[in-house]
Amino acid sequence: PGVLFIDEVHMLDIECFTYLNRALESTLAPIVVFATNRGVSYIRGTDIRSPHGVPVDLLDRTLIVRTLPYTLEEVIQILSLRATTESITIEEDALALLGEIGARTSLRYAVQLLTPSKILAMTAGREAVNVGDVEEIDKLFFDAKASAKHLAKLDAEYLK
Repeated sequence: PGVLFIDEVHMLDIECFTYLNRALESTLAPIVVFATNRGVSYIRGTDIRSPHGVPVDLLDRTLIVRTLPYTLEEVIQILSLRATTESITIEEDALALLGEIGARTSLRYAVQLLTPSKILAMTAGREAVNVGDVEEIDKLFFDAKASAKHLAKLDAEYLK
């Protein structure tokens, strides 16, 4: 009766997995979809390493579906659809640049750059987002990995 979707399943601790195991044995067990991008990692709350940070007894009961990263063409197509949905006019070369940024960083980051790029274009009195807008916005913001790297580099300067 229902579907339970758990993203970042490697963040769950051993008590959560124990509860899930019990819940899955129930007659009213939901369909459970786990998502993670971890390889072998520690199960939280233990010193046990396991594939995806999930206890082996639970992994034995799962069907693992391997996913692949988007290609550059797919990223561009998704960004184009998102721009259309959000009524953002974007030049082809700006869309290609956003696609490259998305392939280099993440699709989420590239999608997040659409709105600020539109605002920058509108501020300049233009209807369409161009390459310059995307370049400028990309310089103003960090994707998650670049942000973590920047924070690690400046770690000594923070209060502890």
